[in-house]
Amino acid sequence: MKPDMPADVARESISSGRRRVTRRRLLAGVGGLLGSSVAATAAYAGGVEAQGLIVTRYAPKPPAWRASQKLSITVIADIHAGGLNMTVSHIRRVVDTANELKSDLVVLLGDYVANYPFVNARMPNKIWAPELARLSAKLGTWAVLGNHDWWQGAPGIRASLNAVGIPVLENDAVLLGPEGVRFWLAGLGDQRAFRLGHGRYRGVDDLPRTLAQIRTDDPVLLLAHEPDIFAELPASVALTLAGHTHGGQIRLPLIWPAFVPSKYGARYAYGHVIEDSRHMIVSGGLGTSLIPARLGVPPEVVQVLLGA
Repeated sequence: MKPDMPADVARESISSGRRRVTRRRLLAGVGGLLGSSVAATAAYAGGVEAQGLIVTRYAPKPPAWRASQKLSITVIADIHAGGLNMTVSHIRRVVDTANELKSDLVVLLGDYVANYPFVNARMPNKIWAPELARLSAKLGTWAVLGNHDWWQGAPGIRASLNAVGIPVLENDAVLLGPEGVRFWLAGLGDQRAFRLGHGRYRGVDDLPRTLAQIRTDDPVLLLAHEPDIFAELPASVALTLAGHTHGGQIRLPLIWPAFVPSKYGARYAYGHVIEDSRHMIVSGGLGTSLIPARLGVPPEVVQVLLGA
């Protein structure tokens, strides 16, 4: 052994029958392990988690909602029909799961179609809309449109939903429920309806017009595809239901907030949000966007229990 040889190199060299571990070989080995790990994670995210389905329940207590007024709501968001994980059979499974909840009201929060590079096959409106027509609730099924619906053809999607008996609310409000336990269901137009380039959008949302239609002091439930409007809402809106973010879709530590499609980053990414006594629930949705995978945010049907 040479007297100036570093001890760690010397120890490597005296192990008979083994190849010398150089920096290049070490990095190649680490890279191979990381590559295998990434491949396995990607396979899980695309082939397992994206194909799953869970039910997530919330029981918020917003001050603007009467504590004695019970209402159950099933929330379905971001189906993205035609995506790799959203075939007709999976949509049918979503509808069956939703009907099993037997909620008083079903709401659909937009993005019914997929239009990104990894779409399995374009699914015509006449295929997915009749599946949603099977949704059942005593107060009906109501919908708003999302940004992908506008980018893919809002008039056709709106007409397809109306044709199967699902009204689309666009800056509209309706009074629902029996006497004494009525509430307003308001639906906001999409906030990213038109792409202007470089992350800029023009919406068709009109919050003042929507709220102006509320003519009694009954509580207000607002449907909005994107959650960003929450920062502008008055306290008179008891609860906001939103989708769009997919909960981040790929929730990797430290990285995922940068990919949430919201100007507020992770602030409105997912779950039950409370600000200044105002309440919002953001669904993680069902389908995928941009890439055909989900990690840490499995597809979900949401049930909200008010007055519970």
